[in-house]
Amino acid sequence: MGFLLLMATMATLFAGERQDRVQDKIAANPDKEFLVYKFDIKEMIAAPVLRRTQSAFAEADSLSADFILIHMNTYGGQVDIADSIRTRILQSKIPVIVFVDNNAASAGALISIASDRIYMRPGSNIGAATVVDQTGEVVPDKFQSYMRSMMRSTAEAKGRDQDIAQAMVDPSIEIEGVIEEGKVLTFTASEAMRWGFCDGMPENITEVIALTGIENYKLVEQVLSPIDRIINLLINPLVSGILIMVILGGIYFELQTPGVGFPILAAATAAMLYFAPLYLEGLATHWEIILFVMGLVLIAVEVFALPGFGVAGILGILFVVSGLAFAMVGNQGPDFSGVEMGEVGKAFMIVIIAMFLSLSSSMYLGAKVLTSSGRLGNTLALNTIQDTAAGYSSVNVQMRELMGRTGTAYTILRPSGKVEIDDEVYDATALTGYIDKGESVKVVKYETSQIFVIKA
Repeated sequence: MGFLLLMATMATLFAGERQDRVQDKIAANPDKEFLVYKFDIKEMIAAPVLRRTQSAFAEADSLSADFILIHMNTYGGQVDIADSIRTRILQSKIPVIVFVDNNAASAGALISIASDRIYMRPGSNIGAATVVDQTGEVVPDKFQSYMRSMMRSTAEAKGRDQDIAQAMVDPSIEIEGVIEEGKVLTFTASEAMRWGFCDGMPENITEVIALTGIENYKLVEQVLSPIDRIINLLINPLVSGILIMVILGGIYFELQTPGVGFPILAAATAAMLYFAPLYLEGLATHWEIILFVMGLVLIAVEVFALPGFGVAGILGILFVVSGLAFAMVGNQGPDFSGVEMGEVGKAFMIVIIAMFLSLSSSMYLGAKVLTSSGRLGNTLALNTIQDTAAGYSSVNVQMRELMGRTGTAYTILRPSGKVEIDDEVYDATALTGYIDKGESVKVVKYETSQIFVIKA
């Protein structure tokens, strides 16, 4: 342990003069029992991690904690989320300590450098902060430039080497004895110790606290409530995408069948699960929800009141997509001045991809479920022929007498709707395509108490 303390002191000296808030607090209160508040970042940096971090700092403040300890193991994640966490650490009045237990890559490196002290378990790594997209491809230099700037300013704020920090982003930076040109910098624990990006190499949390010089302490760990866990799950981008698919898929199925049934109930439930946690987190506000509802109203007007597909339908789709996308973004009303355009683009991309997958799968399943030709349809529909000669007869003889009769479309048929025959209105289904309101129709089929029509 004495050797580790010596190494930690040497690393601090090598890093140059920088304020050590941890040591200052210990020296000012030598006989105090310190409260150390610990929480974990052991997953991809995304919205749930930001929420957990904000909750942790709020609870640490309420407990008057002396130190905050982050137990980290992450390969990185969203830069905008990491920037928010970095800013929260830099603004914290409570000294923050990070224990890298295996990995602090990319966004994790940025968060670590913002802390007052970094400890790394032997065999762990820190660095590789080049910005990439979802496919792993390096994004244009304007994004790299922003990341380089954040790494430099963060290192500067904590008295660490700015060139080394930005070398973790930019492969064009060469530092003699540290990194060659053309490579992105990643430190092992011992290398980070040598160059001032690690203050010690403990094996566990107990050794981390010992290396800080804290002798008398109480450790409090963050405990997530069941509601917190549910909210963290629902704001996960993957889960949000699935909920969007259910919303749009439910709307699609409901438009294919008359009446109010399971699809629209599923869509409504998914919409509540989608918007509620985002609203509680302050991301979704009233205007995004209103925009989404207005989109649904316009789509309903287009389907049930207006013939064809025109302005109302197009605006409805745009409003629905925009409402779902803007709910993911931390803007204040219609003001997007403090929001990265990349964040807005990503939100729209999630919604558009989910919409495409939802409509594609809905049309495929619709062909299987809503017709008797598919195997799944066969399991849901009775296909046995009930021949009249065998004694079967229809309960509604009047409906059978409509065969061959003509009338007009009382509403638009997409494909279901209503027709008027001899001043009587009947539920009907267009056998092929859509039929606009007012067009002449002819009854060509009667099956399971439903008449089927074509254009006359």
